[in-house]
Amino acid sequence: MWGVDMNHLKNKVTMIIGAAVILTLTGCGKSGSSGPSKLADKQVINLTQNAEVTSVDVSKIFDKNSFNQMDAVGEGLFRYDANGKIHPALATKLTESKNGKTYWIALRKNGRWSNGDKVTAQNFVYSWQRAVNPKTASEYTYLFNGVKNANAIVAGKKSVSSLGVKATDSYHLKIDLEHPIPYFKLILARETLYPLDQRIVDKYGSQYGTTSAKAVYNGPFVMQGWTGSNLSWKLVKNSHYWDKKHVYLKQINYQVSKEPSTAYNMYQSGKLDMISLVGQQAKQLKNNKNTVKRDLAALMYLQYNSKIKALKNKDLRLAISLSLNRNQLTRNILSDGSVPSKGLVPSKFVKDPNSGKDFATAAYVKNTVDYNPTLAQSYWKKAQQEIGRKNMTFNLLCADDDTTNYAVQFISSQVEKNLKGLKLNIQKIPFKTMLTRTSEGQFQMNYIGWSADFADPITFLTLFTSNNSENNGKWSNSTYDQLIKRSNTTDALKPKQRYQDLIQADKILSENQGVTPIYQNNTTDLVNPKLKGVVYDKINGHYDFKSARLVK
Repeated sequence: MWGVDMNHLKNKVTMIIGAAVILTLTGCGKSGSSGPSKLADKQVINLTQNAEVTSVDVSKIFDKNSFNQMDAVGEGLFRYDANGKIHPALATKLTESKNGKTYWIALRKNGRWSNGDKVTAQNFVYSWQRAVNPKTASEYTYLFNGVKNANAIVAGKKSVSSLGVKATDSYHLKIDLEHPIPYFKLILARETLYPLDQRIVDKYGSQYGTTSAKAVYNGPFVMQGWTGSNLSWKLVKNSHYWDKKHVYLKQINYQVSKEPSTAYNMYQSGKLDMISLVGQQAKQLKNNKNTVKRDLAALMYLQYNSKIKALKNKDLRLAISLSLNRNQLTRNILSDGSVPSKGLVPSKFVKDPNSGKDFATAAYVKNTVDYNPTLAQSYWKKAQQEIGRKNMTFNLLCADDDTTNYAVQFISSQVEKNLKGLKLNIQKIPFKTMLTRTSEGQFQMNYIGWSADFADPITFLTLFTSNNSENNGKWSNSTYDQLIKRSNTTDALKPKQRYQDLIQADKILSENQGVTPIYQNNTTDLVNPKLKGVVYDKINGHYDFKSARLVK
């Protein structure tokens, strides 16, 4: 039962029948079923996020802020809990073949869209086919790697109708894989695999999901008032949601606040119910009774555009990495619980089955992400000789929120202090625009982050295979590609060999600084003590407000 803690699936029965493993999923939607006591009369909360929403189209969203919205207004086969384990949502029964290559999933029959349409198996088939269709240009097609014909479809070599997912009737799905995928069940809860109401997508065409009015929702809430570019909107309780009796909030008001000081002042005046703390705020409030520290399997990193000859130089990238005092950044500037990165895979995420060590510790390579100005200068001199230039200037693209600004200003100052002749020009632009430019390769260096999609190292390591759509800098290493492929194929069902593949791949990325990891961005929140039932997933950093409520 790969990647799934069966205690968290709430399965009534697990048994082997012939060639199949059958999971009967019960207790769907029962979290909080006894009902919270002493609910406040008004069930409306006010929240903020540090950047714009990019879309509410499940096939096209690719940033954490938009995913957080989709978790509230959409729903798939499963939902994640606080530890990244899956719980049944629209799925009621999952059957897996003995060879791990075929899944049969039964759906609940009372799922509804916010317009009253039924949620059917065909909605999933349509959504998955649309996601892998090259015309959609989804950023998350890698989640379908291993589903029959998915990669060939993405490459334009096969028809979308050949994808290995079929609706055997209105409420049953059959999924065929090309090979066993150890983490496949965890993927089934991801937003990109949520269903879509084809009738509504067809109605709006290319405009689907570009505003809240041009979409339909099947989750606990419905989005209203988002025009596609404005900085405030609201979520209201979905009267058609199948489990609406366990949704307590009537409304969630959102607004974008890029300045932590503004958000804090609004919290203090009772205008916000939860905020993230950074810098002096986090230091001063670390012992506040309403402060909540949250671990997160995510990291921020520098990405280099390999089309620029100088940035293809490994010694230059190593020099930049070794010039950065990550401890100073996380402890003295951010002060929000973030910790320096040891490599691409975060600490306290997964363990290496070979040694029992934390994966990040097992994959750590000395003198790649350490602070070592002397060694950095040595690499810098080598890079200057190899490139044939003594002075170099690069543009560093980033989002325009305050937390990002703190980090990039620090990175720039460290580079210029320790590597004489190297200068970084910071280019701050709105988050949504930055993502677009990055995905189109319109950058020299980019400061960006990634949070885990599910609890497996592959969610980070597959990003930088040569053909991955998220590998915007186009770093490429054939040995790295082979190791990732082997972990997904010949070693897929051999945990010790598979993890060794992944550890070696992480080491190659570190040794080459294909990207430069900066820090693991854990967070510290300040929460209204009357706000209860918020589920924070420490794997992907998403907040689930389905069971949230205000108490007296």
